[in-house]
Amino acid sequence: METIFKRRSIRRYTSEPVSDEQVTAILKAAMAAPSAGNQQPWHFVVLRDPDIKNGVPDVHPYSRMVVEAPVAIAVCADMSLVSHAGMWEQDCAAATQNLLLAVTDLGLGAVWLGVHPREDRVAGLKKLLRLPDTVIPFALVPVGHPAESKGPADYYREDRIHQDQW
Repeated sequence: METIFKRRSIRRYTSEPVSDEQVTAILKAAMAAPSAGNQQPWHFVVLRDPDIKNGVPDVHPYSRMVVEAPVAIAVCADMSLVSHAGMWEQDCAAATQNLLLAVTDLGLGAVWLGVHPREDRVAGLKKLLRLPDTVIPFALVPVGHPAESKGPADYYREDRIHQDQW
């Protein structure tokens, strides 16, 4: 529970690197997400190359922090792996949330940058990352050591809870 409430959107990072071991742990957590019919349509593109990261703000208007982050992870779906139509977005959302929780658990920071269904962002990232035709970028998550601190989130709203019926 602590990791869930501690997770916050972190948009500023130090220059300290994120290790390969940390990235692997984060990706293992992402791939442990539930998936419709266990289709697991996800693929992940790990961005470390400054030239590629510098190109991201040209295709995503709210992604400036990707340039400063030591790593960014693109969560993608390979449509050739989809066996349950219309469910891949939920699969990739679950993987993205697991990724964010793993980042927090490791003492790192990240923010979920939405890509799909914004066609301009999808097209821009497909080109920048040279994704195959069957692959759709779903989200982009910059990851790094936080250069900002935020307290635990408390968004609980009693008025949003209904018992048995609305």
